[in-house]
Amino acid sequence: MVHTDARAYIWMLCGSFSFTLMGVLAHVLLQSNRTCDWQTVAVFRAGIVAVLAVMIALGTGVKLVFWPWRLWLRSISGSCSMLCTFYAFDKLPVADVFTLTNTFPIWVALLSWPLYGHSPGLKVLVAVLIGVVGVALVEQPHFASGNFGVASALAAAGFTAVAMLGLHSLSNLEPLAIVAHFSTVATGFCLTALSMPYFFPEWAGPLGHDPAAVLEPRVMLELVGMGVAALVGQLFLTLAFSHGAPAKVSVVGLTQIVFGLAFGVALFKHEVNRLTLVGTVLVIAPTAWLLTRERQVQDKSDQ
Repeated sequence: MVHTDARAYIWMLCGSFSFTLMGVLAHVLLQSNRTCDWQTVAVFRAGIVAVLAVMIALGTGVKLVFWPWRLWLRSISGSCSMLCTFYAFDKLPVADVFTLTNTFPIWVALLSWPLYGHSPGLKVLVAVLIGVVGVALVEQPHFASGNFGVASALAAAGFTAVAMLGLHSLSNLEPLAIVAHFSTVATGFCLTALSMPYFFPEWAGPLGHDPAAVLEPRVMLELVGMGVAALVGQLFLTLAFSHGAPAKVSVVGLTQIVFGLAFGVALFKHEVNRLTLVGTVLVIAPTAWLLTRERQVQDKSDQ
């Protein structure tokens, strides 16, 4: 049985707060001030972490890796998740994005069936259905308006699930090496997305992809702050997973939803109705149960 260091919970809580801060800064850039398009924000998110992760790896003697193929599966699926997430940040409130993207354990439960032959069972299927109802309640105003941010955030959760399943077989690699590989690949994906409006003008964001716009001091400060917040969150996440059972600390990661709600109400005056609150609970409860169930199954297998 794996025993979790109490510090792991604190590190995961700090990581959740850092990632929420990243989302808040993305929201400011994309919706509040409308100073950047989501592709530019995604490039800074991936690029800053990639540069710093590679520098830290080289400085500490961690060997950078290029293979095995499952590493590429993790990095490519994670890159797709990042693109979908930042598109969603451009369309939805911060709390909604975190609520939807944190449904990835539900996707893990479903994808484990065709990929690994692990039948979800009746209880898991009921948990999945409850989660789906919760998503519907949280996103009911966006469904009515045909907001594609909902589908994008759910797709991000699906890609995250694939990335997490890919990580299952990479325990022999240094976490920093995995982060460096993923961030580098993600930067390539984000740069490709950034270039697409040049070929498809209808995809252009509010700035029309004017490179000089990001050089404004305030915009640059927000972009760099967002990237640093992402890196700090990644470091706390790595510490948490290095010192605690993954399923246990993952449950603490759901606090992103609570932080997102608090920031949305306090800073952006987002309205939270009763249906949204009920839906949020219906998403968090089965997700936490699925994560806890994973721990219980693992504990039994270790005995």
